[in-house]
Amino acid sequence: MRELAALGGYFALDEGPVGQEWRPVAELIQSADLITARVADVAERLGIEDRRVAASILFQGLAARFVSPPAGLLVLHDVAGGFDPSRVHWRPVPHGPLPLRLQEWPFLPVRGDGADRLHQEVVAGFLEPLADTVGRVVSIAPAILWGNAASALAGSIQALTRHRPQRTAAALALGRELLTMGHLRGQGTFAEQPFYLRRNCCLYYRVPGGGTCGDCVLGHRSARGRNT
Repeated sequence: MRELAALGGYFALDEGPVGQEWRPVAELIQSADLITARVADVAERLGIEDRRVAASILFQGLAARFVSPPAGLLVLHDVAGGFDPSRVHWRPVPHGPLPLRLQEWPFLPVRGDGADRLHQEVVAGFLEPLADTVGRVVSIAPAILWGNAASALAGSIQALTRHRPQRTAAALALGRELLTMGHLRGQGTFAEQPFYLRRNCCLYYRVPGGGTCGDCVLGHRSARGRNT
């Protein structure tokens, strides 16, 4: 867990007692009121009126936050398990990655089913209910949200390959396999340059001064379909 924290705030996970300031993630991802408030906060901070843009950016940030710690443990140490929205807690902060805490995190060795485990834990457990809630709050195309989820996964995979180059093959294998599953299927491809190319746009270019992201299909149309 110390190694994960060294990769940055999206990978960090506290372990310890859960006080009154900590709330179950299950509450966050299922509450229309909480998501509405967080969408409004993102819109205010970015100075935008289009709630779809704010919802898209919020979803991508939360997806990165939820996928990074278990992906890191799986790639770096071949362990998984225990990452569940009813057991993971969060607390509000004004900006930056959402703080997450578990009272304890049981590590179980993984033998060949890592992608399935991660998909069940994170995509089905966290991202599907979150996407449902965001869709109830804001009229946004599901393809944008799932493109964001795949992009968040790719960002985590890239961070892991930089941190531990000798685990690059394992990291890419995990990322590619996940992109064949469920809502992530067909959302993007791992490429030579850029590292990852998504199939759609997160709408960030509509933020004043935002431009396009490094994996944006709008900026790399010539790279589409170039797989490795």
